[in-house]
Amino acid sequence: MMILKVAIIASLLTASTAWAGDLTGPQKNAVRSAEQYLSVQGFSRSGLIRQLSSDYGDGYSRADATTAVDSLNVDWRRQAVRSAKQYLSIQGFSCSGLIRQLSSDAGDGYTQSQATYGAQQTSACQ
Repeated sequence: MMILKVAIIASLLTASTAWAGDLTGPQKNAVRSAEQYLSVQGFSRSGLIRQLSSDYGDGYSRADATTAVDSLNVDWRRQAVRSAKQYLSIQGFSCSGLIRQLSSDAGDGYTQSQATYGAQQTSACQ
């Protein structure tokens, strides 16, 4: 049984490494940009793709930005908590207002579930 578990883990690691090796040059650069953004502040998946592909952001193609973001292992709920706390550090929000801001397409673009989770981890909802 242990050998089977090790074989499964090894195959998963090999698959992810092979997939990462399949990235094009622009996609690898987009991964680096995405990692840099995530090291500074919270981003939703859609917000990070929008930042990477915007003419006012990094200017990667939408396809390259999407591939880059999807190649990362990101906890989007954790990112929503980071974003919620960042908002509260600069201004007050009600719980529902914070959820709306986090989930709005004009705001951060988190899913409703991610936004709700993020807001609920802050003082705005407690």
